[in-house]
Amino acid sequence: MAKGLFPRAWVKKSFYFQARISFVRVKYLFLTWLTVLVGSWVIYVQYSTYTELCRGHECRNTICDKYRRGIIDGSACSSLCDKETLYLGRCLSTLPNNQVYTGSWGDRDGIIRCKLGEVVHYELGEEPEPRREVPVFDKPTRGTSVEKFREMVFNHLKSKLGEQANLASLVSQILSVADGNKDGRVSLPEARSTWALLQMHEVLLGLLLQDRGHTPRLLGYCGDLYMTERVHYGPLYGLSLPWPLVSWVPSSVQRTMDQWFTPSWPRKAKISMGLLELVEDIFHGTYGSFLICDLAAAHFGYTDRHELRLTDARAVVSEDEFRRSMRLLKCETDADCVYGVDCQTSCDLAEKRCREEPLQPNLAKACGTLKDYLLRGAPSGLREELERQLYACMALKGNAGQMNMEHSLILNNLKALLWRQISHTKDS
Repeated sequence: MAKGLFPRAWVKKSFYFQARISFVRVKYLFLTWLTVLVGSWVIYVQYSTYTELCRGHECRNTICDKYRRGIIDGSACSSLCDKETLYLGRCLSTLPNNQVYTGSWGDRDGIIRCKLGEVVHYELGEEPEPRREVPVFDKPTRGTSVEKFREMVFNHLKSKLGEQANLASLVSQILSVADGNKDGRVSLPEARSTWALLQMHEVLLGLLLQDRGHTPRLLGYCGDLYMTERVHYGPLYGLSLPWPLVSWVPSSVQRTMDQWFTPSWPRKAKISMGLLELVEDIFHGTYGSFLICDLAAAHFGYTDRHELRLTDARAVVSEDEFRRSMRLLKCETDADCVYGVDCQTSCDLAEKRCREEPLQPNLAKACGTLKDYLLRGAPSGLREELERQLYACMALKGNAGQMNMEHSLILNNLKALLWRQISHTKDS
């Protein structure tokens, strides 16, 4: 009897074992299929995103077509279109109509930017629709004299910066940049390129601030494509997380992680001095006063010598333009009176209009940005005094009666405190 049962039990176990193997095979086959499906979708999304964001070839072709037709000219046109010694490298674009690439031009590395119209529709396997052309190269018109162009530039700067005593010298500086081939005259194609560049806020602000070393220098241009010096270290601090992780990591954890990825303290002090000097130079500067309306670390970087650079001048606005914009805003509460990210005024409840006076000066916001950056790793003998000065700085108000004097006093004290710590080190 027992002998008869053994084969039957063995058959049942064998059947069960084979069924389990079949189940495992189906399971792994399904997982493999799912992995291929998800992987294909990710590749498709990445490819679609890349082809929409990274359109450098289209930008180059458009610019070079206009250059060869004699519509535009500039210091980089020949190298980009004829000699092909100006190369577009890695794509850094985050918006389809604002192309950003690393670039090389001979022995110089830089960042190349170019404006494009938006692609309306795009599907895998299809050609992108033609970009919507914007007539950016229609001024100045044929027959415009150099003196008339000088007047155009002067009036444009006046509309952006207000009445300033040094506007004439700034116009001369811009006309010098406009003479791309350095032949002593500005041709109509060069003037068209220059006019297109001046319509871009970040280019105009970059030209205003580059002589003081606060922004990357303009290396060359062709139409509205331009190349600036590359700032190799950025953002100012922190780590750029991949987009899938950004929404999952709490902001408090991100702030803590940001402070891990910073240079040594003496080098942080030198970089911080650069930010304080930027604030000093744009507070009643050569061409008026300016406000920094977004002090995010991503807008700043630093060089090999730990010198601060403002890498995105779109965060800066002239005080004259700021006041004009705030006058036009209607409001119910103070929260309605915000320009950019963090330039705020108060609401006049009687008039239902925003007031013009900013609530916080640049220095107070800069000190808020630097607080965690400087206090982490600060020398023990310095920490208490540094913290006291930073909090006094953060308490500054834009409408204080003695703001100018108080602003200068706090700024000088803070710079002196940092300088005493690093003046004897190699980082100074």
